[in-house]
Amino acid sequence: MSHLGYLRHRGEFNKRLAHEGRAQEREEAMSMFSAPSAPSGGIKWEDHKGHLLLIEPLSVEEGIATTFGTASAVKANVVVIDTDERFDDCLIFPKILQSQVRNQIGAKVLGRLGQGQAKSGQSAPWLLGEASPEDIAKGEKWVTDHAAPKVQSAAAPF
Repeated sequence: MSHLGYLRHRGEFNKRLAHEGRAQEREEAMSMFSAPSAPSGGIKWEDHKGHLLLIEPLSVEEGIATTFGTASAVKANVVVIDTDERFDDCLIFPKILQSQVRNQIGAKVLGRLGQGQAKSGQSAPWLLGEASPEDIAKGEKWVTDHAAPKVQSAAAPF
């Protein structure tokens, strides 16, 4: 069967499955692939003010085109521990928040999201406040609870 014939056959197969209401079989036929995630608007800092954040900076990105011109940002995985929300590969644009995590690539940074004092004509900057002992305990528990299972080698058969 030619490639074009295969694609036509595959299309007819999918139509037949959908027509017969066998969506589960169709999903199983496509199980080696994941559906794309819904687009994310990224993290909205104002929604998480006062929350405990775990930030894992991944890299510093330069020359990002924005509506205000080019900018730099820190790419990071952000976990809102209080709500158990996760934002993977998000860009941190707020300057003070960036400065707090920029030199921590590969580390885990824990703190409470807050705002500093606004300068005249500007909004208050986003920043991380120091984690309390209770926050540190929550952060450690979250990391432990969400750690990847450790791989153990099989015991010798004899």
